[in-house]
Amino acid sequence: MNFLTSTSAGAGMGSTLIMMVLMIAIFYFMLIRPENKRKKEAEQMRSAVKKGDKITTIGGITGTVVDVKESRIVLETGADQVRIEFEKWAISSNETAAEHAKEEAKKAQEAKAKAKAAKKAEKNQ
Repeated sequence: MNFLTSTSAGAGMGSTLIMMVLMIAIFYFMLIRPENKRKKEAEQMRSAVKKGDKITTIGGITGTVVDVKESRIVLETGADQVRIEFEKWAISSNETAAEHAKEEAKKAQEAKAKAKAAKKAEKNQ
């Protein structure tokens, strides 16, 4: 009788261990991995900022970049040409890069549609 209870306890321990590993894997793929990807993309966006880009800071200030330094940028806001210096980590979004990415995606989609239409026309002939 003792043999049966110790076997079932070992099986219960194994299934508990499997469930714990499964939960950790789900936690990693659902939370940790996407967050790391977002951080990496934000860091790339901040390091790619160049003079003339229109950006928004995390505080909501919008303007045009007039100077890029090692870890700081100088932002010119509005028509009165006020210049403010910010750390690069304070950049929330780069509208110039976002617009450029949208244009690239649109061109790629149009090229794909043209290739598909040409292939369909070739197939019909």
